[in-house]
Amino acid sequence: MTGNSTATYRNASLLSIVDVEAPRVVTSEELENRLDDVLRRLKLPHGLLQRLAGVRARRMWDHPEDYLQGAAQAGRQALAQAGITPDQVGLLINTSVTRTHLEPAVSVVVHDKMGLPSSAMNFDITNACLGFVNGMGLAATMIDSGQVDYVVVVAGEDASKVHEATVENLNHEATNRDAFLSQFATLTLGSGAAAAVIGPSDRHPEGHRILHSVTRAGTEFNHLCAGDHKGMSTDSAALLANGLDLVMAAWNDADPAWKWSEADRYITHQVSSQHTNAIIQAAGIDPDKIPVTFPDLGNIGHAALPVTLAREKDKLSPGDSVLCMGVGSGLNVAMLDLQW
Repeated sequence: MTGNSTATYRNASLLSIVDVEAPRVVTSEELENRLDDVLRRLKLPHGLLQRLAGVRARRMWDHPEDYLQGAAQAGRQALAQAGITPDQVGLLINTSVTRTHLEPAVSVVVHDKMGLPSSAMNFDITNACLGFVNGMGLAATMIDSGQVDYVVVVAGEDASKVHEATVENLNHEATNRDAFLSQFATLTLGSGAAAAVIGPSDRHPEGHRILHSVTRAGTEFNHLCAGDHKGMSTDSAALLANGLDLVMAAWNDADPAWKWSEADRYITHQVSSQHTNAIIQAAGIDPDKIPVTFPDLGNIGHAALPVTLAREKDKLSPGDSVLCMGVGSGLNVAMLDLQW
């Protein structure tokens, strides 16, 4: 059966959302300077990252493992902003793509660094760049069911290892134009962290209601983007075209009573100027309603969407409708709406 998977939430609210910025700036010019020889050999111009993707810079941690501390710091700050103590947390969901080891789960390290109680469940959700939205939906479901009262959703991402591997791969003497272009998009990635606290609406009238969500799978396109710490290969044109088709199929099948076309703000996963403009045109969205962070932060994986929401929250007014939406490699689409 084709269509959306749809959920409606009864008693869950976003109580806080914060981001933690990685301290080191790496410009696109710096990265392309490291590729000067191969760019010259393949007769490709400098400035591709900014011209094709709109990415001027991205942030990096001082050390690759700092994403763990970043996620824990974001979690602690989110709890403080929400006025929730660690002993009240019933569940921690880590949604990071980045992981140092296959085992244990990243969540156990963040749980420990946050000082959460032994009664707080913890686990990882990974779903390309959609994990944070999936985590918010799962948190709302768990609260609605009465199983937990408060959930912390975190994401900490580090792009340094895949950046270094990609620069090495691209500089290899056997690299041709096709191989270069299939890996070049990897250099749009950035590092950072974000966290949200979600709790029961009936106890927190000041919170921002989580209303509905939809997901839609297009897994026949699972081959379009694949990566690890050794590099990432992307069919950018096919990923954009098929991802956009999947987004619009989910958009058009969503309940019209939700009036997503009239939302006050659209918080999208931050990929590039091409992807953002394609969504604007296909859905007929006012570009002023889509804040962007990719020009200076790059694509921070799972953390990109919550980082953007955290930076936009002070511009929102009570009653505003906010739609979080993104596409993840695989392909999957997820959308979740909030009443601010």
